[in-house]
Amino acid sequence: MQDTITTPTTGHHAARDFDFLMGSWHIRNTRLVHRLQGCNDWEVFDATGTARPLPGGIGNYDDFITATWKPGFVGMALRVFSPEAQRWSIYWLDNTTGGVDAATGLLHPPVVGGFRDGVGIFEGQENFEGRPVRVRFEWSQMHTGAPRWQQAFSDDGGATWEVNWVMEFARPV
Repeated sequence: MQDTITTPTTGHHAARDFDFLMGSWHIRNTRLVHRLQGCNDWEVFDATGTARPLPGGIGNYDDFITATWKPGFVGMALRVFSPEAQRWSIYWLDNTTGGVDAATGLLHPPVVGGFRDGVGIFEGQENFEGRPVRVRFEWSQMHTGAPRWQQAFSDDGGATWEVNWVMEFARPV
């Protein structure tokens, strides 16, 4: 199966697509309790995060720390920009799995994509509860000072999507 990748913004500015995210954030999370099961129950919790650039303009990373949802849980998004492909690859790492496939010892595959018309779309394949699913990250409202991220899964090859996690970002007061 060939991945369909959103054509991102091209040019040297695309490497700065995530500049809006740099710095510290308060993150309000709304997360579906059970995914791909027709569940309508959502949990809400807060987290903090800080985004930082990587050296040489190769990308950026941020941390994700929660106080009450899974105490001790720490996550991290690693975003790497390919100037040649003009695309971003986003990897998710955490202190539960390390972001590594236990069978292969390799990083889980990234979601890949870019920004167009004020929205960032990044898609890829993931294994969820032992089955392959499509995963989509969507960034919006980047220039409002209160960006929004959401994750959706599709278990039918992308015909339908279930949003299962939403993060609303605000600068700490």
